[in-house]
Amino acid sequence: MAWRNVIITQHAKLSYSSNMMQVQTSKGITQIPLSDIALLLVESTQAVITSQLISKLAEQGCKVIFVDNKYNPITETVNYYAPKCNYQNLLAQLHWDETLKQRLWTEVVWLKMNNQLNVLKNYHLPTEKVEQEINKLEFNDVSNREAVVAREYFQELFGKSFVRQDEGDTINAALNYGYSILLSSFNRRIVQNGYETYLGIHHSSIANQFNLASDLMEPFRPFVDYWVAGQKLKDFTPDVRYGLVELLSLQIKYNGKAILLANAIDLFTKECLGYLSNDVDKVESVIDFVNEVPNHAIADNV
Repeated sequence: MAWRNVIITQHAKLSYSSNMMQVQTSKGITQIPLSDIALLLVESTQAVITSQLISKLAEQGCKVIFVDNKYNPITETVNYYAPKCNYQNLLAQLHWDETLKQRLWTEVVWLKMNNQLNVLKNYHLPTEKVEQEINKLEFNDVSNREAVVAREYFQELFGKSFVRQDEGDTINAALNYGYSILLSSFNRRIVQNGYETYLGIHHSSIANQFNLASDLMEPFRPFVDYWVAGQKLKDFTPDVRYGLVELLSLQIKYNGKAILLANAIDLFTKECLGYLSNDVDKVESVIDFVNEVPNHAIADNV
């Protein structure tokens, strides 16, 4: 099973040879088995990648992400064909029961808000306001407690003057980068299970081709928040980006067992899709922290 996250940080030529990805730089040639690669992040705009390698990575189900000049993930590969027959799954997805979707969204929001609460508790920050709002959660979150909790949560975590935005300061840049890695991981799992990322259960923007991944990733966002809050960031350095990618190898608690975050994403995605398609009676996942997030994490970077 693929397990490596590979980051290309410098001028390089990426090509395919004998089931290997060849990375040629000024220092020489590195070979990595394609079957090992779960995610390839091309962080340098000076890198060149062959179409054959992109095709072979797609066959392996590997997600490839490209960044812009500000190191923000800007696009990624999405396979036309899933490993499983996705025609029947697409028909089922088009007819997912509305009540099931709303029920699942309620569960997703509850899991997210409780993990946000756990972040505050782990940093010994005030939780009263957040707890009060969580207790007001209604079916399908019709009163939008998610947004209210988020506002209180981020101000407790990063200061009263902090405002979440798509770009700007170092903290927002790190959060957005980490969320993009999560989004890509969920996209990969959804496609591998034979479903379409465009059709979500709550998110429904015509400009967002990843609505379903945007829905399912919500309970996992607090792991990014927790890591970023613990770094005391001054600059959005390469080490910060490596650490955010390597959060996929963070050990968390999922249904009472310690597993890697990447594996929890796989299990949670399968459970949610199974529930929506009437293959699973209910979603019973419990996602929680197992220990403190390390200050430094290492990814394969070339």
